[in-house]
Amino acid sequence: MNTPLALAYGDGIGPEIMKATLEILEAAGAALEYYPLEMGEEVYLAGHKSGISPGAWETLKTVRTLLKAPITTPQGGGYKSLDVTLRKTLGLYANVRPCRAYAPFVQTFHPTMDLVIVRENEEDLYAGIEHRQSDEVVQCLKLISRPGCERIVRYAFEYARANGRKKVTCLTKDNIMKLTDGLFRATFEEMGKEYPDLEQEHQIIDIGTARVAAKPERYDVIVTLNLYGDILSDVAAEVAGSVGLAGSANIGPSFALFEAIHGSAPDIAGQNIANPSGLLLAAVQMLVHLGQNATAERVHNAWLCTLEAGIHTADVYQEGVSVQKVGTDAFARAVIENLGGLPIQLAPVSYPPLPPLKIAEPPVRPRAVKELVGVDIFLQWDDSGRDANTLARHLKALEAPLTLEMVTNRGVKVWPDGLPDTMVSDHWRCRFKGSGPLEHRDVVSLLERFLGSGLDFVKSEHLYTFDGVAGFSLGQGQ
Repeated sequence: MNTPLALAYGDGIGPEIMKATLEILEAAGAALEYYPLEMGEEVYLAGHKSGISPGAWETLKTVRTLLKAPITTPQGGGYKSLDVTLRKTLGLYANVRPCRAYAPFVQTFHPTMDLVIVRENEEDLYAGIEHRQSDEVVQCLKLISRPGCERIVRYAFEYARANGRKKVTCLTKDNIMKLTDGLFRATFEEMGKEYPDLEQEHQIIDIGTARVAAKPERYDVIVTLNLYGDILSDVAAEVAGSVGLAGSANIGPSFALFEAIHGSAPDIAGQNIANPSGLLLAAVQMLVHLGQNATAERVHNAWLCTLEAGIHTADVYQEGVSVQKVGTDAFARAVIENLGGLPIQLAPVSYPPLPPLKIAEPPVRPRAVKELVGVDIFLQWDDSGRDANTLARHLKALEAPLTLEMVTNRGVKVWPDGLPDTMVSDHWRCRFKGSGPLEHRDVVSLLERFLGSGLDFVKSEHLYTFDGVAGFSLGQGQ
């Protein structure tokens, strides 16, 4: 029986590469029944701010697998990324991006590169929660949850074990973001004890990214947070040879979405020159996910044969290596002609049947003892030459039962004992602490005193301890 598959033809080069991909899948004998969806730029411009029509949502409720070409998000305010909306709405928490070199047929300095990036796909700064708080300052909230960390870390370890990988590397910036990235690293180290058969390491994201660019051979499976994974996977794909060759899988408990990682490239749309390989390799991941492993092998090996034959699109064409420069349609025909063949120089791929990864839902943990110990009040203030000592005198007059402990500007402590060289904006964090546990009415009382002070408070954040451990960061320089 054919497996139902939702299709989004996309924008820009999307319809061209989707057509080429489907022709190859059909020629290879993929058992699929297609359900085209309305989503993308035209849907945005028709008034659907999400970029997807109500009818498409209804189809997705039934058809649980989507193959999607690149989408164009219209310029200007008010339009949210459809990619992010789909990933979060459908619970697609794991983004899996293989990055492999195909030397010498695709130019790269790292011919043995073969790594997989497992990116958390729902949280982090991609929550998209932003606010303008003053004339000069806007904020974006970085949200990390323990269940989110546990699911993606578990997925990375299980993926590595199931696919015969040897090492998992965790990349974070926990030396700076000690609570958010610190939680991700701590989860990795806790759960890693359940996988003693796998080599494990943690690195800071900046040096890790540099090493992926310079020495990708040292990595096998990388697990990281959403924003880092987005950037790193493009770096890795380009190091391997071309972003245009990279596909990705977005996996959730009951739904899966497959797509190329590149954009819609409207500048070359309609010219029959786009490389369909990224979407095609995403479709190979999709076939494996659907249990059509033999067809996935046929398609992937035919694609490798086409590379070996030197039949290349313009983005990877090399004088002296390539034999023929072809367009989108001709490349698809060449892959079809190679169905049933095996590459000689490049290693043939094999997709033995594997049981699907079953990632248990994270356990519900006992609630910690949570105590309110203070509050950070954020102000817009630019009076008196923005002198922190002057602001502190105003704030000290509002104390009791909480005491002013610190004032920061852009995260840097400017009172007490600030330095005149520190640049300040009109946005200030004023930390008040109690001598012991507080009640919410204590914070409300403090805020009421602000009402008559002439100080413009724009937000507040309660400060809690959890089982006696501070759930808030220190100021820089504190």
